[in-house]
Amino acid sequence: MPHPADLNLADYIRCIPDFPKPGILFRDITTLLASPAAFRRAVVDMANPFRHEKIDAVAAAEARGFIFAAPVALELNAALVPIRKPGKLPSKTQSLTYDLEYGSDTLEIHADAFAPGAKVLVVDDLLATGGTIDACCRLVEQVGGVVVGCAFLIELTGLGGARRIAKYKTVSLVKCE
Repeated sequence: MPHPADLNLADYIRCIPDFPKPGILFRDITTLLASPAAFRRAVVDMANPFRHEKIDAVAAAEARGFIFAAPVALELNAALVPIRKPGKLPSKTQSLTYDLEYGSDTLEIHADAFAPGAKVLVVDDLLATGGTIDACCRLVEQVGGVVVGCAFLIELTGLGGARRIAKYKTVSLVKCE
Protein backbone atom coordinates (compact mmCIF):
# COMPACT_ATOMS: atom_id res chain seq x y z
CA MET A 1 0.00 0.00 0.00
CA PRO A 2 1.48 3.39 -0.97
CA HIS A 3 2.17 5.98 1.70
CA PRO A 4 -0.59 8.66 1.66
CA ALA A 5 1.95 11.36 0.77
CA ASP A 6 2.88 9.39 -2.36
CA LEU A 7 -0.68 9.15 -3.68
CA ASN A 8 -1.68 10.95 -6.85
CA LEU A 9 -5.35 11.72 -6.17
CA ALA A 10 -6.11 12.08 -9.88
CA ASP A 11 -5.35 8.37 -10.25
CA TYR A 12 -8.31 7.63 -7.95
CA ILE A 13 -10.87 9.60 -9.96
CA ARG A 14 -12.55 7.63 -12.74
CA CYS A 15 -13.68 9.47 -15.86
CA ILE A 16 -16.96 8.27 -17.38
CA PRO A 17 -17.66 9.58 -20.91
CA ASP A 18 -21.18 10.56 -21.95
CA PHE A 19 -22.62 10.51 -18.42
CA PRO A 20 -25.20 11.67 -17.49
CA LYS A 21 -25.68 12.74 -21.10
CA PRO A 22 -23.71 12.69 -24.36
CA GLY A 23 -20.74 15.05 -24.43
CA ILE A 24 -20.22 15.13 -20.65
CA LEU A 25 -17.07 13.62 -19.12
CA PHE A 26 -18.20 12.75 -15.59
CA ARG A 27 -15.61 12.72 -12.79
CA ASP A 28 -16.55 9.75 -10.60
CA ILE A 29 -15.29 10.16 -7.03
CA THR A 30 -16.61 6.80 -5.81
CA THR A 31 -13.29 5.22 -6.78
CA LEU A 32 -11.45 7.68 -4.53
CA LEU A 33 -13.95 7.07 -1.71
CA ALA A 34 -13.30 3.33 -2.04
CA SER A 35 -9.67 3.89 -1.03
CA PRO A 36 -9.35 4.87 2.64
CA ALA A 37 -5.80 6.14 2.02
CA ALA A 38 -6.83 8.36 -0.92
CA PHE A 39 -9.96 9.63 0.85
CA ARG A 40 -7.96 10.48 3.99
CA ARG A 41 -5.31 12.20 1.89
CA ALA A 42 -7.96 14.29 0.15
CA VAL A 43 -9.53 15.36 3.45
CA VAL A 44 -6.18 16.30 5.01
CA ASP A 45 -5.07 18.17 1.87
CA MET A 46 -8.35 20.11 1.74
CA ALA A 47 -8.02 21.09 5.41
CA ASN A 48 -4.28 21.88 5.57
CA PRO A 49 -4.30 25.29 3.80
CA PHE A 50 -6.87 26.54 6.32
CA ARG A 51 -5.50 25.16 9.61
CA HIS A 52 -4.01 28.50 10.67
CA GLU A 53 -7.32 30.32 9.96
CA LYS A 54 -9.10 29.03 13.11
CA ILE A 55 -12.16 27.97 11.11
CA ASP A 56 -15.39 28.00 13.14
CA ALA A 57 -17.53 26.08 10.64
CA VAL A 58 -17.36 24.19 7.38
CA ALA A 59 -20.36 24.67 5.08
CA ALA A 60 -21.34 22.60 2.07
CA ALA A 61 -24.20 22.11 -0.36
CA GLU A 62 -25.84 18.73 -0.66
CA ALA A 63 -25.12 16.09 -1.54
CA ARG A 64 -21.59 15.35 -2.69
CA GLY A 65 -20.23 18.38 -0.84
CA PHE A 66 -21.29 16.73 2.43
CA ILE A 67 -19.01 13.77 1.72
CA PHE A 68 -15.91 15.96 2.03
CA ALA A 69 -17.20 18.73 4.29
CA ALA A 70 -17.97 16.44 7.25
CA PRO A 71 -14.47 14.94 7.61
CA VAL A 72 -12.84 18.31 6.81
CA ALA A 73 -14.89 19.85 9.64
CA LEU A 74 -13.68 17.14 12.01
CA GLU A 75 -10.10 17.62 10.81
CA LEU A 76 -10.37 21.36 11.58
CA ASN A 77 -12.32 20.86 14.83
CA ALA A 78 -15.11 22.96 13.35
CA ALA A 79 -18.88 22.77 13.12
CA LEU A 80 -20.55 21.38 10.00
CA VAL A 81 -23.31 23.49 8.44
CA PRO A 82 -25.44 21.96 5.68
CA ILE A 83 -26.74 24.07 2.82
CA ARG A 84 -29.74 22.29 1.35
CA LYS A 85 -32.50 22.33 -1.22
CA PRO A 86 -35.69 24.14 -0.13
CA GLY A 87 -37.82 22.47 2.52
CA LYS A 88 -35.10 20.19 3.91
CA LEU A 89 -34.02 22.24 6.96
CA PRO A 90 -36.36 22.23 9.99
CA SER A 91 -35.80 25.69 11.46
CA LYS A 92 -36.01 29.25 10.11
CA THR A 93 -33.97 29.52 6.91
CA GLN A 94 -32.45 32.07 4.59
CA SER A 95 -32.76 31.17 0.90
CA LEU A 96 -31.05 32.24 -2.27
CA THR A 97 -32.16 31.59 -5.84
CA TYR A 98 -29.35 31.68 -8.38
CA ASP A 99 -29.02 31.25 -12.12
CA LEU A 100 -27.73 28.13 -13.78
CA GLU A 101 -26.78 27.63 -17.41
CA TYR A 102 -30.34 26.49 -18.19
CA GLY A 103 -32.67 27.80 -15.49
CA SER A 104 -32.26 28.48 -11.80
CA ASP A 105 -31.95 26.71 -8.46
CA THR A 106 -32.50 27.58 -4.81
CA LEU A 107 -30.49 26.76 -1.72
CA GLU A 108 -31.26 27.31 1.96
CA ILE A 109 -29.27 27.63 5.17
CA HIS A 110 -30.46 27.93 8.75
CA ALA A 111 -30.78 31.62 9.61
CA ASP A 112 -28.90 31.00 12.88
CA ALA A 113 -26.18 28.79 11.36
CA PHE A 114 -23.31 30.99 12.56
CA ALA A 115 -22.44 33.45 15.27
CA PRO A 116 -21.82 36.88 13.73
CA GLY A 117 -18.34 36.98 12.23
CA ALA A 118 -17.80 33.20 12.32
CA LYS A 119 -14.97 32.09 10.04
CA VAL A 120 -16.35 29.65 7.47
CA LEU A 121 -14.72 27.33 4.96
CA VAL A 122 -17.01 26.32 2.09
CA VAL A 123 -16.31 22.83 0.70
CA ASP A 124 -17.51 20.92 -2.34
CA ASP A 125 -16.33 17.96 -4.34
CA LEU A 126 -16.16 19.80 -7.68
CA LEU A 127 -15.74 23.35 -8.92
CA ALA A 128 -17.18 23.77 -12.41
CA THR A 129 -18.86 27.06 -13.40
CA GLY A 130 -18.92 28.26 -9.79
CA GLY A 131 -22.64 28.99 -9.63
CA THR A 132 -23.47 26.73 -6.71
CA ILE A 133 -20.40 27.59 -4.65
CA ASP A 134 -20.93 31.30 -5.25
CA ALA A 135 -24.51 30.90 -3.99
CA CYS A 136 -23.22 29.01 -0.93
CA CYS A 137 -20.75 31.79 -0.15
CA ARG A 138 -23.42 34.46 -0.49
CA LEU A 139 -25.76 32.51 1.81
CA VAL A 140 -23.02 32.14 4.43
CA GLU A 141 -22.45 35.90 4.31
CA GLN A 142 -26.19 36.67 4.44
CA VAL A 143 -26.51 34.87 7.77
CA GLY A 144 -23.44 36.52 9.31
CA GLY A 145 -20.56 34.21 8.45
CA VAL A 146 -17.26 35.32 6.95
CA VAL A 147 -16.07 33.11 4.10
CA VAL A 148 -12.37 32.45 4.68
CA GLY A 149 -12.02 30.23 1.64
CA CYS A 150 -13.30 27.43 -0.55
CA ALA A 151 -11.86 23.94 -0.94
CA PHE A 152 -12.54 21.38 -3.68
CA LEU A 153 -11.36 17.93 -4.58
CA ILE A 154 -11.65 18.64 -8.33
CA GLU A 155 -11.64 21.81 -10.42
CA LEU A 156 -12.70 21.82 -14.07
CA THR A 157 -10.43 24.71 -15.04
CA GLY A 158 -11.93 25.31 -18.48
CA LEU A 159 -15.31 26.32 -17.02
CA GLY A 160 -14.02 29.38 -15.15
CA GLY A 161 -15.49 28.71 -11.72
CA ALA A 162 -12.37 29.93 -9.91
CA ARG A 163 -12.75 33.35 -11.53
CA ARG A 164 -16.32 33.57 -10.24
CA ILE A 165 -15.16 33.11 -6.64
CA ALA A 166 -11.79 34.88 -7.05
CA LYS A 167 -12.31 37.07 -3.99
CA TYR A 168 -11.92 33.97 -1.79
CA LYS A 169 -8.86 31.85 -1.17
CA THR A 170 -9.51 28.75 -3.27
CA VAL A 171 -7.85 25.35 -3.05
CA SER A 172 -8.43 22.59 -5.63
CA LEU A 173 -6.56 19.31 -5.26
CA VAL A 174 -7.03 17.93 -8.79
CA LYS A 175 -7.28 20.26 -11.77
CA CYS A 176 -8.78 18.99 -15.02
CA GLU A 177 -9.49 20.70 -18.33
